[in-house]
Amino acid sequence: MTWTTEKRYRRYEDWTKEECQNIKETIASSPWRATYHVEPETGLLNDPNGFSYFDGKWVVFYQNFPFGAAHGLKSWVQLESEDLVHFTPTGVKVLPDTDLDSHGAYSGSAMQFGDKLFLFYTGNVRDENWIRHPYQIGALLDKQGNLTKIDKVLIEQPEEATDHFRDPQIFTYHDQYYTIVGGQTKDKKGYIKLYKAVDNDYSNWEVVGDLNFENDNTAYMMECPNLVFIDEQPVLLYCPQGLAKDVYQYDNIYPNMYKIGQSFDTDSATMVNPGPLLNLDYGFECYATQAFNAPDGRALAVSWLGLPDVEYPSDRFNHQGTFSLVKELTLKDGKLYQYPVAAITDLRSHKEELADKCQTNNTYELELEIPANEQTELILFADQDGKGLQVLFDTENGLVSLDRSQAGEQYALDFGTKRTCPIDNQSINVNIFIDKSVFELFINKGEKVFSGRVFPNQDQTGILLKQGNPTGHYYELEYGRKTN
Repeated sequence: MTWTTEKRYRRYEDWTKEECQNIKETIASSPWRATYHVEPETGLLNDPNGFSYFDGKWVVFYQNFPFGAAHGLKSWVQLESEDLVHFTPTGVKVLPDTDLDSHGAYSGSAMQFGDKLFLFYTGNVRDENWIRHPYQIGALLDKQGNLTKIDKVLIEQPEEATDHFRDPQIFTYHDQYYTIVGGQTKDKKGYIKLYKAVDNDYSNWEVVGDLNFENDNTAYMMECPNLVFIDEQPVLLYCPQGLAKDVYQYDNIYPNMYKIGQSFDTDSATMVNPGPLLNLDYGFECYATQAFNAPDGRALAVSWLGLPDVEYPSDRFNHQGTFSLVKELTLKDGKLYQYPVAAITDLRSHKEELADKCQTNNTYELELEIPANEQTELILFADQDGKGLQVLFDTENGLVSLDRSQAGEQYALDFGTKRTCPIDNQSINVNIFIDKSVFELFINKGEKVFSGRVFPNQDQTGILLKQGNPTGHYYELEYGRKTN
């Protein structure tokens, strides 16, 4: 299908039952549907939204265009979980059905107030001249799943901002509610604005100021800003579109970055003594990461494993995008670690010693120990000719590299087929999660992370230990396995 503007913004009610059934049948024929990663029921999944804890359950929404692998008229689809691993759709959706979100329910966050969950999001509206009007708006979800939208704009577009002003993230700091919103100034500079809830009322916000985090002012847009606190230290995650490569060298079309501050001054909207700008994920796909501080104090995060303005092989099967595994964020020796929540081990079933495997179901975990002063090479998604996703651990020279140039159907070639990151010259432990067309690789329990997609050929299901002497285990993963 050619996705014209008219088709992308066709009203949901105008899609026929027959068209919707055809979409489902096409998706059912896809060879690349994931098993234990969240994917859209139909169409496109992009940003995680509304990640929160409500009524005794974990809640997250995914932004969705349900009619194909295209960015069109967006809604939110709710999922619930008891363990942050198994997610179930509830049927609750935030639809683009009012004057304040008529052209899409864009990204946002959520937080419980009293006995309701407050959803804070950007309503995308286009006027008769197709000029965008971004509104920061809200809705309330009760424990029975009834959604009521708040019939007013909660934060207006600032005078200095273009129509790129979106993605409100609500958080608490010292018992006060705040939100940050990403934007673009009229001179095309990305920035983040901090607001404060007056009398802690989610419907009444006043501006504090532009967030001071030693912005390099090279990005033209700041998307999906998130501020979490780990051991009282602020950690700012954001997606600086257009970031200059002399500021940070990256390969993806857009990066997902972060900074760690020493403290947070709310009066001056300042991250005090922010550290260097760092890459959140060294892989091919990680974007729009949403993080929040859970009621138990943990900082939890989930990412979109996909990128804007990139076409994927799964598009022809009418689906695109997955979530990463849910990760806990911690600080250790001044470094940010991100590692899947403990319940991920509940998926482990059959266990074997690490060895070559001619065939797997491409749904497994590898837990490895890589010796120091050695080059270890693995081929994942391997075929009988040894072609697949090449993973090289070079503990002699302090480098990890991934190359997907021989792994299945190729795409996004303008951005290269290889990713690398530095590591210390010492032995390392590695956990690798494979899920049909998804990989997530965690070094030293999350000190460095590679995430991405591979769309393997039908015969690419093996594991080949091509070089080195790693030790460890292979676990088949079963999504149905759940301990209570």
